[in-house]
Amino acid sequence: MLIATINSSIVLIALPDIFKGINLNPLEADNTSYLLWMMMGFLVVTAVLVVSFGRLGDMFGRARMYNMGFAVFTISSIFLAITWFDGSEAAIWLIFWRVIQGIGGAFLMANSSAILTDAFPPNQRGLAMGINGVAAIAGSFLGLLVGGILAPIQWHYIFLVSVPFGVIGTIWAYLKLRDTGVRKHAKMDWWGNITFAIGLVAILVAITYGIQPYGSSNMGWTNPWVLAALIGGLVVLAIFVVIEMRVETPLFELSLFRNRSFTFGNIANLMASIGRGGLQFILIIWLQGIWLPQHGYDYSRTPLWAGIYMVPMTIGFLISAPISGALSDKIGSKWFTTIGLALTAVTFGALIAIPVDFNYWVFAVILLVNGISMGLFASPNRADVMNSLPINSRGSGAGMMTTFQNAAMVLSIGLFFSLMIAGLSTHLPDAMYSGLTQNGLSSQQSSELANLPTVGILFAAFLGYNPIKELLGGHPQGVSQQAYDHLTGLDFFPHLISDPFSDGLAAAFTFAMICCILGAIASLFTGKKKGATEVASGSGETVGAELDAVAGDAVGVPSPLVDEEPARTDDAAAELDDLVRDDAEQKASTNRQG
Repeated sequence: MLIATINSSIVLIALPDIFKGINLNPLEADNTSYLLWMMMGFLVVTAVLVVSFGRLGDMFGRARMYNMGFAVFTISSIFLAITWFDGSEAAIWLIFWRVIQGIGGAFLMANSSAILTDAFPPNQRGLAMGINGVAAIAGSFLGLLVGGILAPIQWHYIFLVSVPFGVIGTIWAYLKLRDTGVRKHAKMDWWGNITFAIGLVAILVAITYGIQPYGSSNMGWTNPWVLAALIGGLVVLAIFVVIEMRVETPLFELSLFRNRSFTFGNIANLMASIGRGGLQFILIIWLQGIWLPQHGYDYSRTPLWAGIYMVPMTIGFLISAPISGALSDKIGSKWFTTIGLALTAVTFGALIAIPVDFNYWVFAVILLVNGISMGLFASPNRADVMNSLPINSRGSGAGMMTTFQNAAMVLSIGLFFSLMIAGLSTHLPDAMYSGLTQNGLSSQQSSELANLPTVGILFAAFLGYNPIKELLGGHPQGVSQQAYDHLTGLDFFPHLISDPFSDGLAAAFTFAMICCILGAIASLFTGKKKGATEVASGSGETVGAELDAVAGDAVGVPSPLVDEEPARTDDAAAELDDLVRDDAEQKASTNRQG
């Protein structure tokens, strides 16, 4: 999980060096799509495939699917590192292998939570999920730091980081990991897979292109192709739901939504992911484009320092995630998840309240509390959802949860960027026109630059480029050297964009605050009612009884995730193991129910 999330975020911080290395300007209109797909392609592919791969894990063994994901992830990292093309060919090559890497990531994400749930008893799952969550969030911020250090030296190195770990991990997982859960042999729901993939891809692609300019508009939400993809994707997903209600072995087990903890836990997770998904992007833009230059950091150094200055958020999560996971195992998860999201909403309000040119220590405290509050939510929420699942649906259920989370991340990025662009475009053109004319540019030149798509300026700030220098493209005629130095220095653009950026920031973080409040309300409805039983799909016993039996509370300690003896490959032995385990679980369940 650590390596997967490092790879996900390391690309974000290294994008300027990657595009410089392949001699491509991502701010040109024809190249913006390359930039977007480099950022979001991994998430889109993972969101689309993770449920299918979770179902494959249920059918053929979670450890086997996990090992396959490890191998695919490692191979794609090698091909990303050996890129030798230039220009658009190199961009297409990188995007292609990022998509393949997303396929490997989908195998890992779909089965990791299910493997952990199989391996740990109910009173330890929160802690296990917490440690896994710590690895995930630590990786996402370590990627920013590692990328900031390695990319300026040689951008190929950022993809080589995971190769030795991937090779060792693939071999180790193949030799040592074994399934402790029950396999559910069933036919693959091909029509469900096809309609789900088409519908979700169409919606996520529409979101990706919705934030690009269209005609004279700053965004593409009025683009007929974007509207067609959105509407068409929703129609196909409606067809998918109809299919899932009629097939014998559906991809999405809709019956799981009868379980209150699963339903409201997923709603809370969805709201948290939408509210928080675009936060990292906005903070990077805020630091790289405005705050760091205002405090004397050259644009070439801002990517690394942006990662360093966001470390308090990581520290907060690292502190609270395992502690909340362990405590929720003993006293329940509802209040951890509710309070965690409520506190997160408060931190978004605090980010709106502070000035754009903030005092860093105030900013650091807000990020620390934000990390702590999300740590309070993440581990108990995932443990609560996974504990609510019947054993033969854990891979599918975990895949469904990850799909909601990843799709929400892409949706969040699109919405955050849209709100930021809407807020910036209200006042930025006038502010830019006024500032440029005051520094010697002609009225015509100033008007042309001021009316360029806002997304280009936003992306320039996100990438750590000098936005005005990129827009001018050279020293314009009639502008003195002193004025040119001022325009392209560290003061002009940050001060120019501060007030318009504040408007966009308020809109984006208000939206995030509302999402977190809704998620906190949903968290109040998780957990079982006293005296109620929730029937597992296809099973006559309660989910709680089934999970207790699997955990081995009545028959001994659960089987370890790692087998210290040589792995057995004999199919007959594996079948015997399954039969013995099934018999033990059935007896334990009968005793417990009695």
